[in-house]
Amino acid sequence: MGVERAVTRWYLLRQSILDEIATLEAKLARDTQAKEKRQEPAGNNQQPVEADLKQQLADAQEKLRSLGPCPKPMMG
Repeated sequence: MGVERAVTRWYLLRQSILDEIATLEAKLARDTQAKEKRQEPAGNNQQPVEADLKQQLADAQEKLRSLGPCPKPMMG
């Protein structure tokens, strides 16, 4: 029973991290497209927001890497 709980917890945590990554990538893409539409100069004040999103994305990807493989394979 304990192993099943650990596997379920791992999958839920993995899915929440993947959702977070997808959300951050969508925000970053939307901001990049908006910036290209407005043709803003490179030194505008939007840079800190973009840098913050990139840092959050890198942190989420690191969380996913540190999560590691599933504690016990579902099949086999």
